[in-house]
Formats: sequence, C-alpha cells, structure tokens
Amino acid sequence: MPPHDETAQPPHDTDAEQAVLGACMHGDTVIDEIRQMLDDGDFYRPAHGTIWRAILAQRGEDKPTDPIAVSDLLRRQGDINRVGGVAYVHQLYGAPPSVGSAAYYAEIIRSKASLRRLREQGIRTVQRSLEPGADPDEIRSGVETEIRAERERALASDCGRLSRYLIDGWRFVSETGADREPLWGTREKSAWASGESLMIVGAPGVGKTTLAHQVILARLGLEDTVLDMPVAPSKRVLYLAMDRPMQIAKAMARRVSVADAAILRERLAVWQGPLPATLDKEPDLLADLAAAHQADTIVIDSLKDAVSTLVDDALAVAFHNARMRAIRNGVEIMELHHQRKAQDGTPRDTRPALDRVYGSTWITSGAGSVLFITGEAGDPAVTLHHLKTPTGEIGPLHLIHDHARGTTALDPALDPITILRAAPGGLSVRDLAAAQTGEINPGRAAVEKARRALDSMVRTGLATKAEGIAGGTGGGQQARYHASARHITAVS
Repeated sequence: MPPHDETAQPPHDTDAEQAVLGACMHGDTVIDEIRQMLDDGDFYRPAHGTIWRAILAQRGEDKPTDPIAVSDLLRRQGDINRVGGVAYVHQLYGAPPSVGSAAYYAEIIRSKASLRRLREQGIRTVQRSLEPGADPDEIRSGVETEIRAERERALASDCGRLSRYLIDGWRFVSETGADREPLWGTREKSAWASGESLMIVGAPGVGKTTLAHQVILARLGLEDTVLDMPVAPSKRVLYLAMDRPMQIAKAMARRVSVADAAILRERLAVWQGPLPATLDKEPDLLADLAAAHQADTIVIDSLKDAVSTLVDDALAVAFHNARMRAIRNGVEIMELHHQRKAQDGTPRDTRPALDRVYGSTWITSGAGSVLFITGEAGDPAVTLHHLKTPTGEIGPLHLIHDHARGTTALDPALDPITILRAAPGGLSVRDLAAAQTGEINPGRAAVEKARRALDSMVRTGLATKAEGIAGGTGGGQQARYHASARHITAVS
C-alpha cells in the first residue's frame, strides 16, 4: 500500500469545528460573536455546516440553542440522521475545552477554510494551464480576480475579530456603564465600581477577610450597608477559597445563622482549594468558572494562590487578561491580596502607597479600586486607606473589628456625623479636622478632607450649613455645620 499523502487531505480541523459548535450551544453571546467570523461554508464537514445553520436559525428567532432545541429543529428538517443523530449533537455540547475560547477556535476554522479555497484555486489554475490552447493572459486575469475576491472575503470575515470590541464614541460614553451605580459606596465615593475589580490589601490578621465577608453577605441581601455605605445586590457569588478554606469558613460562620441557610445554599458557591490551573496559564478560566456556576460575582481569596508568581510582569499582565475577560462577560471581581513586608525603620503611622502592594505593578494597575488596611495582626482598631479610587477618595477610615461577631464599624470617636451630633453649637471645617486629627492646628490636607465630609453630609441631608461672614477689620466668621433635626430625631 502506498504511503498516505497528507497533501491529498484538504486543510481542516475537526476538533476546532466541534469546539465552536459546542460553545455556541452554551449561550447567545457566543453565537453573536462567532457569526461575524464564520458562515456555513467555512466548516469542512457538511454535517457541521448543517448544524451551524440550525443554531443560527434558532438564534434568529430568539429561541434556545441548547442540544435539545437544536436536535428538535434538525429532526423537523429531516437532517438529524445526516448530521450523526441526537447523540452527536449532545456530544458537541461537551466538546469545547473552554467556552470563552470560541473565537480562537473560530479563527482556526476560518484560516483552514481560506487555505482550502486557495488550494482549490491553485488546482484550477494548474488544470487550466494544461488545457489545449490555454491563454496565459486569460489564466492570469482569472487568478487575479479570484485572489481579489478571496482577499475581500477574508477581510469581511475578519471584521468580527478586528472589531469585536469596537463601538462608536457616543455608545462608549453612554452605554458602557460609566453612569451605573457602584457596587459598594456612592457615586461621589465608590469603594467598588461596577465593571472594575476591587482589591483589598493588608498584612495577615488585619481583617481583610472579615471586611470582604461583610461585603459579600451584603451582596447576597443579608446586610444593607458596610461601613455605612450601601452595597448593591448580586444574583450569585462564587467564592474561590484557595487560601486556608477552613479558616475562611470559620470566619464567615460568625456572621451567619441557620436562618440564612436557604440564601447561602442558593446564591453562594464556594470553591475549596487550588484551581485546576493558574489564571496566568488559562486566562479564560475565571470567565468559565463564573459561567459554569451562574455567578455574577467572583471573590479571589487570595491572589497569591491564583497566579504562578506575582512578581513577573508578563504573568501579571496575563492575570489581568483573565480579570478583564471575566469583567467583559459581566462578572464583578473582588480580590484579596497581601502587602510587601515593611522595611526596617518605617514608622508605623506611614501612609501606605501602591508600591507597598506585593507583586508586579501591573497587578494594581488593572484594578479599579484598591483598599489598604493597616494595623497589627488581631488588632481590633485598624485604618482603611483608599489608594486607588474610581471616584472620590474614601477615608482614611478608622475601623473597629469585633472579631467575635465578625463585624466591622467606623470608630465612633472619629466618625464625622457622630462628632457633629455631639456639638450642639455646630462645627466649622477646622473644628472637625482638629477633632479627627487631635491637632490644634490641623494641616491643609486634613482640613480639606473635613470640608468634603461636611459638604457631603449637607448634600445627603444629614447636616445643614450656615454660611460664614467675610473678614474685615472686625474679623470674620467661618461657616458652621449642624446635624439636621431630622437626623437627630431618627437616631435619638
């Protein structure tokens, strides 16, 4: 028997075709992306082209595209046996190694289809050249026409890849969520903005997990606010408990009871231990996990367990790609992370900066908000710094942890509204700054923070403002703020 001639087999990739069809049965968004890149003629196997047309028909009528629905349509069309039967359609559903990589697989199919067409053009050119009386100019003209058509076709099919994330300028500023309510906080001061990841950083034992659990439970509807800031609801949270899951479970158990069991069973999924692969090696894994468990929020606890190494810039960029692929799929992300070890001689009260976050700078560069908790391990009193802000800066906030109950609250002695309520004659901006810093002559930064805090309370109805009097030879009078009568009545 003569050896097998690989060139006799037209270029194709059956595995890629199966993966694309299977991925498209998992969701409409995948179909909408892939149909810009492929048509039925791009599939080498005729059965695959038939299944692709059935998927598009279902999508065009806004009907389900799962294996049952697609098989039903193929059966009604009389094509089910020609494509391999119901069993083969269901087999395709489990074919893609990663649903999020469907566009990559489609690019393989598109490339193979282009090679097949070029191959066929070459065969036709050879055949024409062997015909009696062949005209070189006519053959050349025919080749140029076919090549031009193939180039135009390639550009048209490539539009999906080249413009997959392209929108016009107005849609960019009006429809990409810039005006959405934050997940945690207010529009003026957002701790966690929708569509941007939140990173909570600190040394072991300062309460990162305690704070994160309160935000998660608020996302599940078990709490209304965290640190007096509202939290938006979530449909389902996937908690990646990779770092000491037993301790994470014990910490969360302090905040819940049997009355919360139904909500926790339905709306909280917990992954215990290491992931199947690190996120820098499989950038689609985060999005795939969210899709597999119907989660719109993922908590990574902690980053060091999700990435091969955090100090390598290339791997940090690869992790950010994983983060952004999940966010583009509508997944909100919270990340718990560690700080660098403090340098000898560094004062304890030194304000932290982004360069104190452990790892490559690209880890924090891609985050939307970075909260940094300073304090000693197990200390009930810690300070929360907002190092990277989506909108206005929050804090610094002086927090009190109740470790027995798993709660965190603002230190009432430094809470602006508490201080204002305790001042019957009201406060000036400088009065509040002095009360918060303990200094007779607070610095300019402290005064400006106090001013913003008081003005914010006025805007939200918690305080009123009496304008001051301009100075002259007799001196002036600063504006004074008073707790609103409505708020005082409400808290009395």
